[in-house]
Amino acid sequence: MQIKNQLNTQQLTQTGVKQHILQLITPLVLISIILFISFDNRQAYQYLGLFGGGYAISYVISHFIHKQNIQRLWRHIEQILRINETTYELVKVSSQYDSEQDFIDALLLKAVTAVDDAEMGSIILIDNNTDRLQFGSVVGLDIDKLSQINFTLEETFLYRLTKGRLDRTVIINNMRNINSQSTLTDDDQFILLNASSKPICSTLSSPIRIDGELYGMMNLDSSMMEAFGEYDISLVDILTYEAANAISLYQKSKKIELMANYDGLTGLYNRKKFDESVLQWQHDISQASYIVILDMDNLKPLNDLYGHQAGDDALKAFAQSLKSIWHPAFLVARYGGDEFIALCHGPLEILETQIPQIQKELSQLTPAIYFSYGIAQYQQDWSKSFKQADNNMYQQKRLKSQGALS
Repeated sequence: MQIKNQLNTQQLTQTGVKQHILQLITPLVLISIILFISFDNRQAYQYLGLFGGGYAISYVISHFIHKQNIQRLWRHIEQILRINETTYELVKVSSQYDSEQDFIDALLLKAVTAVDDAEMGSIILIDNNTDRLQFGSVVGLDIDKLSQINFTLEETFLYRLTKGRLDRTVIINNMRNINSQSTLTDDDQFILLNASSKPICSTLSSPIRIDGELYGMMNLDSSMMEAFGEYDISLVDILTYEAANAISLYQKSKKIELMANYDGLTGLYNRKKFDESVLQWQHDISQASYIVILDMDNLKPLNDLYGHQAGDDALKAFAQSLKSIWHPAFLVARYGGDEFIALCHGPLEILETQIPQIQKELSQLTPAIYFSYGIAQYQQDWSKSFKQADNNMYQQKRLKSQGALS
């Protein structure tokens, strides 16, 4: 980035006056000496005039060509820097995206703006189990129309033009010709060509591979014929490689986040994430807030009688039941072992109706699941409210135990 800020096209293409004179005069002086040694003065001047004129014209032309090449090279460097900046910025702020969908939407938008003459684009995702495709993200296209297309990997022009290898970027500068050879229906071909306000005439299509497995493909489209060339292919190769790295890093960061914040067995928040989320809890004065602590009564018997897999299945069933009732409106977590916790809005009467319903559903499973619970109103003092709910839960457990003993 520092290099880019220090240089510009003018600095790269500019040649000083002294340098021009030196480059012009030096060869002419050498040729003049040779001419005057080899010929008389009259012939020498004639040859020198012809040679000097031709040489000056050639020098101007070669300098112009050189300058244009340097300018093209600089534009190429600028585009590569822009592509690197694109993916770097996306990776840097990846944690701000709530979903992978949001992330690839941002990635595609950056890609379309990074390549000259690209007006539209799409990222097509693949189901590697069925080879079926779906449009995961679009820019400048109607995704509702494109979602109507039911097609497989083998029906894409990327697959056909690479003979199934899907190992390089391909360029299509006449979409109507390539689609005429497709096995897609006429309706699907019409949608592909007219899913934008301006018909697509040229496309660059590149495979996206993550950890060696095909993730999908990126298409960059233009309404102009012959819009792209070999130069654009090299840019898209870089772009797709960086895009794959960005998606891979995003997925890995989300996996790490998932492991850090969610219970691996039940999929609920873990204790750490729950305690953090309590700090952002929005109280509703009209409904009040309540802590609900729930603890399984028969996890140990289930483990002893049926094995630990049965115990794990019971914990997952318990969590799913809580999730179906209270998630995502309320905070629900596995707080540790066989203990679950929820922070809910009232009214209390609804909670006291919902919990017996959960008890009834779980008791009808095979093997049955039983639990005790305690409720306390949460009024800013978390420790006090938690202790009260915990005491209420253990009091219910004691009453059940006394009932069983008697």
